[in-house]
Amino acid sequence: MPQPHASSYPATLPPPGAKPWLIEAKATLALALPLIGAQLAQVGIQTIDIVMIGWLGPQELAAAALGSSIFFASWLFAMGICSAVAPLVAYARGSKQPRQVRRSVRQGFWVALTIGLPLSLALWQMEAILLSLGQLPGNAALAGSYIQAMLFGFVPSLWFVVMRSFLSAMDKGRIILVVSLLALGLNALCNYALMFGNFGFPRLELVGAGIASALVACFMFAGLLFYTLTHRRLKRYALMIRLWRPDWPLYREIFFIGTPIGATILMEAGMFAAAAQMMGRIGTIELAAHTISLQCVAVAFMLPLGLGQAATIRVGLADGRRQWATIGYAGWSAMALGMVCVVLTVIAFWFFPVTLVDFFLDLDLAENRAVLDYAVIYLAIAAIFQLADSGQVIASCSLRGLKDTRKPMLLAAFGYWGIGVPVALWLGFRTDLGGTGVWIGLAVGLMVTAAMLILRFALRERIGLTHRT
Repeated sequence: MPQPHASSYPATLPPPGAKPWLIEAKATLALALPLIGAQLAQVGIQTIDIVMIGWLGPQELAAAALGSSIFFASWLFAMGICSAVAPLVAYARGSKQPRQVRRSVRQGFWVALTIGLPLSLALWQMEAILLSLGQLPGNAALAGSYIQAMLFGFVPSLWFVVMRSFLSAMDKGRIILVVSLLALGLNALCNYALMFGNFGFPRLELVGAGIASALVACFMFAGLLFYTLTHRRLKRYALMIRLWRPDWPLYREIFFIGTPIGATILMEAGMFAAAAQMMGRIGTIELAAHTISLQCVAVAFMLPLGLGQAATIRVGLADGRRQWATIGYAGWSAMALGMVCVVLTVIAFWFFPVTLVDFFLDLDLAENRAVLDYAVIYLAIAAIFQLADSGQVIASCSLRGLKDTRKPMLLAAFGYWGIGVPVALWLGFRTDLGGTGVWIGLAVGLMVTAAMLILRFALRERIGLTHRT
């Protein structure tokens, strides 16, 4: 089988006289920008779903929220495992092992199937799960039918993660952005047709929203696969050749690297979910302000997340080339770019909080003024912990580029659940701070985690332990 030309790989050394920091910063930014755009498109898809399901009525919105909370927690864990393909492909590309690139992607498909099928079977029982948790029968039934429709796209969405990891490592982030933007429009169109019975389709309401999500997931995977199989250079990797052939060591390595990634993502999401439960106990107004503020934080988080994904690739490439100094340039330049993003976030959260909240609430209504007051305070705290949030995600992703995921998982567990959640509980319920105390707890947990992960990357980069955890 013909293999990729040597020209498919970037030069292993920078040009004479070039500044390596500047080279890495430019390369990271070029890779990160389309990935950030793709992440924002994903947020847009979720926002469209929420808005259009809200048009159906409050019960449908509540049912979708109930089912989605469990569905996406499961998906995030599986996504984390599949994202281990990114550092493996980056390392193989950096060390000029094209067959290893193909094998990594191929085993990634099988890992996605291995995780996706059992989780799909479990989530198929969503109605029974929600009933066992004490939810109302009507809401549980609606949520069950909605999630069952979505599940047809569960495995394809994980295959999309595998393809996204491959294309990111091949510096093809633009196609990921293009497909994500097309998916954004397709999602709105399918929702409009299937939920409300337009264009001659039956009115399926919440089930229609689930079918639309599944169709979009299949489209995104198919779009990236088609691009890869037809691209002049990428098709040389022949990703689908001998797809059935097992590679058990590599299959196990994806689980070994990816399972801690999935657990780390789940623990961070769990910390914020626990914070929502705390806010619900403190008061309805505080919970509403928390929800709005957290959505603003989620959008801002897409900037350092995209930089972190780029850092995984750049660090993995340097590791594969055995360029130890470049590992540091890649990781630290990504963190520096992350600080620039933080400045933009701080400006928005500190100086324009009312404008941000106005997107979610009618501030002319007197009952919304109290929500605004709390949201302004929470956004001010969020502006401070954005520095930590950016640092922890980029440091964690840089360590993933070195295939170092298990100890970072333990550090994150300590920071999130050993520090962040207890501090939030104590300040929220043992002091007069209330919801403000919960947000301070979140900030403390993120700061501790960021400090530990950045220190670990600094030590590993300095002493060159690129394959020892």
